[in-house]
Amino acid sequence: MKTAIIVPCRLESQRFPRKLLYPIKEKALVLWTAERIKAEAPDLPLFFAVDDASLFNLLKDSGYEPILTSPTHQSGTDRITEANSKVGAKFVINVQADEPLIHGEQIHQLETLIETDFDMATLATPFQKTTDFLDPNQVKVVLNKQNKALYFSRSPIPYNRDASGKPDTEWLTKNHTYRHLGVYAYKDTFLKDFGNLIPTFLEQTEKLEQLRALENNYSIAVGVTHKPTIGVDCQEDIEKILAHLG
Repeated sequence: MKTAIIVPCRLESQRFPRKLLYPIKEKALVLWTAERIKAEAPDLPLFFAVDDASLFNLLKDSGYEPILTSPTHQSGTDRITEANSKVGAKFVINVQADEPLIHGEQIHQLETLIETDFDMATLATPFQKTTDFLDPNQVKVVLNKQNKALYFSRSPIPYNRDASGKPDTEWLTKNHTYRHLGVYAYKDTFLKDFGNLIPTFLEQTEKLEQLRALENNYSIAVGVTHKPTIGVDCQEDIEKILAHLG
């Protein structure tokens, strides 16, 4: 198999426990994501790497292909690594289970990026609001001139010294400040290596698994998209999803 989508699904979440089963208009969040991916990228095989029987049964009964993985994995990438040992895809696209508004062009953008020389690929979108830029739940990424990731952080980076670290909206829109979108693509060779890497200091400090790759000198391509999605990090985000659905 050349390319597959594998969605990592962890039942428990620190900020929003059991959020993937949370009903949105009487349908679990994970099923909204599943249906969106199927509609937006019907050409790619779709699997779900789950850590709990309730998620497995829900997805299986809804016609999807779940793979039960170890509940001890520390990151979604670790979970995908185990799942792909069964799927056997050369390239793997990781769409987060709490991203029910992902766009098909973003999935295919990742597909194109991972077929280059990079070990990983991900997406980012320009910040539009200062409040978002300062929010630790919205991860920042800084890039070099070739759109290669230099660092990811929950802190507002780059730090605008002239504005005492609190830039206004005009500064944000004039400068290259990017919000990371939690979707990825990997080469299978990278996944095999990643599974043997010990979680790193920066990864554990920021709670960002992609930092394990950077700390071990793997390269991450970053595609810029102007179609930001709405991820569900906390219960307040459900209202944003409902507003979008109408």
